[in-house]
Order: sequence, then C-alpha cells, then structure tokens
Amino acid sequence: MTHPNHLPRSTPEAHGIASADILAFLAALAQHNPHSVMLVRHGHVVAEGWWSPYAPEHPHMLFSLSKSFTATAVGMLVDAGRLALDAPVVAFFPADSPTEISDHWTALQVQHLLSMTTGHAADTLSPGFARETHHWVKTFFAQPLEYPPGSHFVYNSGATYLLSAIVQQITGTTMLDYLQPRLLAPLGITNATWETCPRGINTGGWGLSITTEAIARFGQLYLQGGMWRGQQLVSAAWVAAASTAHIASGDDPASDWAQGYGFQFWRCRHGAYRGDGAFGQFCLIMLEQDAVLAITSGVEQMQAVLNVVWEHLLPAFQSAALPANPTAHEQLQHTLQNLQISPIQRQNTAPLAEQISGKTYNFSANFIHVTTMVFDFGADGCVLSVSDYRGEHQIACGNGEWRASITTMYLGEPQPIVASATWTDEHTFVIEVCFYHTPFYTTITNRFNGDTLVSEYCMNVGFGSTELPPLEGTLD
Repeated sequence: MTHPNHLPRSTPEAHGIASADILAFLAALAQHNPHSVMLVRHGHVVAEGWWSPYAPEHPHMLFSLSKSFTATAVGMLVDAGRLALDAPVVAFFPADSPTEISDHWTALQVQHLLSMTTGHAADTLSPGFARETHHWVKTFFAQPLEYPPGSHFVYNSGATYLLSAIVQQITGTTMLDYLQPRLLAPLGITNATWETCPRGINTGGWGLSITTEAIARFGQLYLQGGMWRGQQLVSAAWVAAASTAHIASGDDPASDWAQGYGFQFWRCRHGAYRGDGAFGQFCLIMLEQDAVLAITSGVEQMQAVLNVVWEHLLPAFQSAALPANPTAHEQLQHTLQNLQISPIQRQNTAPLAEQISGKTYNFSANFIHVTTMVFDFGADGCVLSVSDYRGEHQIACGNGEWRASITTMYLGEPQPIVASATWTDEHTFVIEVCFYHTPFYTTITNRFNGDTLVSEYCMNVGFGSTELPPLEGTLD
C-alpha cells in the first residue's frame, strides 16, 4: 500500500509523455554527471533513477537549493502573522547591527533579504569565508550597504543566513526544528540534516541534505499552491509571492539566471521557476506543464543541465494521455534501474605493490597538512591511510570495483564513500573516491619513483581550483 505522503507512480504515457522521449532526455543528461532524476507530472512520478552508488534512500547535499526551504519557513511565519515583510532587519539584532545606523540600514527590510536586494555589493557570507569567522550576524552587518535596499540584485548567501537567524529569534528554535512538524513531517521527509554556524543557527543559504523524492515533494507542494493532501502547509499567497520576480537578475535571454529573482527562487525561461544549488541541484517547477523535475548532480556548468531539459524534455509534454507502449516503457525502466557511475576499470597489477605495502611515506609541510600516507594492499584492493592535523583517515578501495567504507577525510566528519583503484602502469596507482551523499568525486593519482611518492588530488567540482598542487613524500 502506498504511504499517504509518497507520490504515486505511473507510466509516462498515462500522463502525456512518451517513454522514448524520456530515454532521449536521459541520454543527453548523462553527459553532465547526473546523480539522480525524478520527473513528476500531474502529481505522479513517471520516471525516477539514480546513478549508483547514489540511491533513493541516500540524502544529497542541496547547497543553495536550501534557500527555498528557508524562504518557506519565513513564509509560514508571515502566514501566521508573526513576521512582516516590511519589518526592519536591524530591529532583530540591536546588539549586532552597526553602531551608526545609516539611512540604508534603516531601510533594510525582511523582503530585501528574501529578494537578494540588501544593497550589498557582493555576497556577505560565502561558505568558504564563513568557516573563518565565529559571529556570522556581525559579519553581515560589518559589510556596508553600497546601494539603497530594494534597488540592486546581488546573490547573497549571508542574506539567507540572516533569515534563518530571524526565524530562530522569533521561534526560539532552529529553522530545521521549526520546519519539522510544519513542512517536513507532512511531506514525509525524514532524516533531514542542516548545517549550523558556530553559534548554532542553521546556515540557511546552504547546508540542507535530503533525498531526491523529498526535493520532488517540495516542488509538488509549490506546484499545488502550498496544498498537500488537503492541508494548506503554506499559503497560496506566499507561493505566488515567492515565485514572482521581484528584481531583474540579468539581461541574457538565453540564461536561466537572468529571468528575475523571487523570494529565494529563480525565475526560468518557458514560464517555469526553480530552487537550485551549486553543482547541479535542481527543483524545477513547470507550471504550464503541471510538472516537477528534481535533479541532483556534480557538474560545473549548471546552465547545460537546464538546456537539456528545455531541448529534450519540454517538447515531450503532451496535453493528453498517449497510448500505452509496454515495449518502450520496459526499455525505459531497464535503463533507469541500471544507471551507474562506473568504477575505475582494473588495468594492471604491479610488483611494486608488495614492495611498498604497509610502508610509511612522510610529507613535508603542505597546504592541506598531510603528514603521512600508507598503502596497505590486499587481494581485494587497498586501504589508503592518510594522517593530518585531525588524525588518521582511511579510504578502502576495491580492486577495479567499488568498495564501500566510511572516511573522515576531506569533510572532517564521517562520510560514506565508495572507492575503486588500479595500477595504470607499473609506477602509477590511481584511486577514485565517490562521496555519494554529496556532489564530490575525487581522483588521487599516486606516482612512485624509488623512495619518492608524488600524490595529486583532483576534484570533479569545487568553489575554487579543482586540482591541488602535488604533494611529495619520501619513505620513512
């Protein structure tokens, strides 16, 4: 029996989409490192797939798609009469706002935080910068307002963080805890996590992790004007306000980032709107098609993903049901059930593995603070142990196949991974690591020459350079 919160399943043809057209869409999407996709039409899931090791039950980092959930919390407080859009922002933080209040600061209202029109000239709190400061509210107020609030658009994660701080000020609880009984539980979203700042406030502008279907249900809630299973979770008036462009965001007609910005939602071409996050996390709401598309991925060029949607999926929507096509639907289901990110293929074995197994390579001072590396080779693969200032971290690698383990490397906290490795020649050992709760995928190329090891790290995506300077170590 279907759970009352789950979206019902159906065939694409029953809702006016040919299975063959979805196959063509998937083939085009596959060129852009997707992790999952779920297409909902007329309230029914008509296609869903995960590129293994990504899977339906695994949460995925949303990055800035989190902003749309923050806006929803604000909307609920507005609906309840506990918060006004024209409320002055400085009134919530009398101890942290500027000692000298300029006219710009006096004019700053909650609605300006929502529409990214605070008057700042640049983002006040990028994730990288945020890690370097303890008091993020003061960081926001320490940066001057160059423009009158409401007049100038700048994408500003600090503004969203401040919305989260306001929610916590009003409710006395974190935004995640506030949303739990009001949004997440009614939608059947479980095990959601949200990063916090050093002072215990949810980051707001990023940091939420949920599953693909949770993204789709959230989009369906907005498509239905805030109604879910007969319950108005957020008002239709709020949905309309959040999805309306309040400020211009560019002038390129071919860009989905230049169609205007609402309340933590982007307007799109073709009458759609969306929440999105770095590296290709999408909740796309297509009003004219009565459809929602949820995508997670690990891609730098996010516009390319939306171009695939407009070029391959949008023309596939028909106004009426299509004749059943069991053969095409079976082919679609087979494709969706067998999507995968392939592990590195086993190429060679190397006598060098026995010689270096278990030995310690020491590294001089380097910018990622690696001190030692040890490779332990066995019949089923290798365990790489890396030590740095935080302690020892391990990556278990399958021999040309994925091997699952938990590591504290990179993100500091335990993260589930799969990894595979092979010798590409007699001196080069390559490891590929997939952090399948995130967009990130790392390739570690290790070159051995006598007593020397040169180790190179390359990420699939990143906020800065994805290739790190080589590390050079020597045998103990």
